[in-house]
Amino acid sequence: MAYSSASALAVAVLLLWSRITAGDPQGSLLQDGCSLYNVTDTTWSAFAATINRTFDELRSTISAASPGSSAAHFATAQSSAPHPVYALLQCRGYLSTADCLACFSVAAVHIIRRCGAANGARVIYDGCFLRYESAPFFYQGTLPGNSNSCGSRNATGGFAAALRALLEDLSAATPRTPQFFAAAEREGVFGIAQCVTTIDEEGCGQCLAVAVNNAELCLPGADGRAVDAGCFMRYSDESFFPANQTMDLSPFLNSDFLAALTPGRSSKRRAIIWGVTGGVGGLLLLLGLVALVWIRRSGDQQGRKGDILGATELQGPLNFHYKDLKKATNNFSEDSKLGEGGFGDVYKGILKNRKIVAVKRLAIAQISRARTDFQSEVKLISNVHHRNLIRLLGCSSKGKDFLLVYEYMANSSLDKFIFGDKRGFLNWKQRFSIIVGMARGLSYLHQEFHVCIIHRDIKCSNILLDDDLQPRIADFGLARLLPDDKSHLSTQFAGTLGYTAPEYAIHGQLSVKVDTYSFGVVILEIISGRKNNDVKLEPETQYLLEWVWKLYERDQLIELVDGTLDPSEFSLEEVKRIIKIALLCTQSAAADRPTMSEIVVMLLSQSDNTLQPTRPTFIDATSRVHGDASSLIVSSSTSHATVSVSQVSAR
Repeated sequence: MAYSSASALAVAVLLLWSRITAGDPQGSLLQDGCSLYNVTDTTWSAFAATINRTFDELRSTISAASPGSSAAHFATAQSSAPHPVYALLQCRGYLSTADCLACFSVAAVHIIRRCGAANGARVIYDGCFLRYESAPFFYQGTLPGNSNSCGSRNATGGFAAALRALLEDLSAATPRTPQFFAAAEREGVFGIAQCVTTIDEEGCGQCLAVAVNNAELCLPGADGRAVDAGCFMRYSDESFFPANQTMDLSPFLNSDFLAALTPGRSSKRRAIIWGVTGGVGGLLLLLGLVALVWIRRSGDQQGRKGDILGATELQGPLNFHYKDLKKATNNFSEDSKLGEGGFGDVYKGILKNRKIVAVKRLAIAQISRARTDFQSEVKLISNVHHRNLIRLLGCSSKGKDFLLVYEYMANSSLDKFIFGDKRGFLNWKQRFSIIVGMARGLSYLHQEFHVCIIHRDIKCSNILLDDDLQPRIADFGLARLLPDDKSHLSTQFAGTLGYTAPEYAIHGQLSVKVDTYSFGVVILEIISGRKNNDVKLEPETQYLLEWVWKLYERDQLIELVDGTLDPSEFSLEEVKRIIKIALLCTQSAAADRPTMSEIVVMLLSQSDNTLQPTRPTFIDATSRVHGDASSLIVSSSTSHATVSVSQVSAR
């Protein structure tokens, strides 16, 4: 669609709205925002056509859905050529199909008129939320750009106390509902909560916990909304949804879940309620709330002009006292050591508040960066927030000693579950979930964070597992501390041979496709339960990737599957599809490898008709080169080439 046709489409859609809307599509505009980056004039026509196709797919999904199903209110779509477009539409769970489509139609016109050639945009109405981007975002929950939208009327009586209780219950119950949607009425207070269905229960709960705080900032207002990337919350003293949509929240509530989701919140709320009834204290609290609402509304008016959901606020890491970390790790004793690697040793630390952390004592920072550069890089890394990436909590330094403090993962690293003493523990569903989580984390580092971060050393020992056995990628960003770090040519090798892409190991050519290659190798290890240089492979082949390629040529990929896996728990066709994706990741030419965002889509797809990998180049840990590579100029003795860089015991 060209610019000249936008107005004509707008008129057509508005006419369509008047024809199909028999109910209330709730078309009040709450917020909108556009990406700061535009496609070029020469490619706009093709890009607009891609958006049209993607939006048509959203409309078709909603139109074809059975009434009452999750697909009747939520849809995602993506198109890859000539420009990638990922789109998401969510309607409130109480809207009819006709009202949902009407809200979508107006949202589509508004987003095109408002944002023109921007490669990303979003618009939020009372009735629906529409967003598209050039990179995947479906799994985002709460982001720094979360905010609220407040009405102008004030409530009376005991409205505030009833509202707080209802919002708390909605935030606890909604993540447990089948469609991540709940609507309820209590003591004259009406409220709903909703999450996108592409995030998990934990992500929904975290997003709604933030939404509750944002919604309460609208008090003493009689109606308010909280918006975020992955959730929405609304309340009012007037009904805004059909009576038959009201649900009983009690089956989804219990005290243990509520306490885990929002520790300490209940006692604070009781204190607030008692304070409100306490005369002068209550009056001061009310004045404070009014002031907060005024400040927040002022900020919202400014925020609507920019990126409302993707703002990045660099807060910086927490600065720990060096002596506290020294004591927490028992003076960096051997008994406290979790692992050692090229970037430094890692120790288990127990802080004064009994919180357990992992403390990395950097070796490279002593020679490679001045203190100001170190602080700058650490600040950048500390602002990386993703459920599949290890969180950097803070740092400390004394003299030439530089320390990084990370969250602690009691389950250690993936290599223990694939090759070590916990081998055979993970079933196929868990392994597939780990593969997808890794892909999402790398996609975020490459495309969704405001600075592209290339890991350079993806391997099983750098993948930690949380309490739910979900993957957390460790040590991302540390390669930036190496001297002479550059975007496309690196004079300092920071990978592990056997996992490293040939163009990086041989020529020092660095791109995001280096991580893609390593990710492909790790997939093969996860599926096979074998190391990339397993000496137990067939004669003349001591390199996993080389063996897998031979199996692929012979159509014998079933031989790769780890014997500890239960054949009844997985589909052979699904496993073969994932292996083909791994081979696509390890193709010789970097340009032929998919991006990590494309890999996420492929992993979650059900078809492998287009998966036709080409022969990879084989480089193993003993510096042998096979295939198309010419000569290897990086040996296994190169600094940081073969050492483990993880928060676990040495392999």
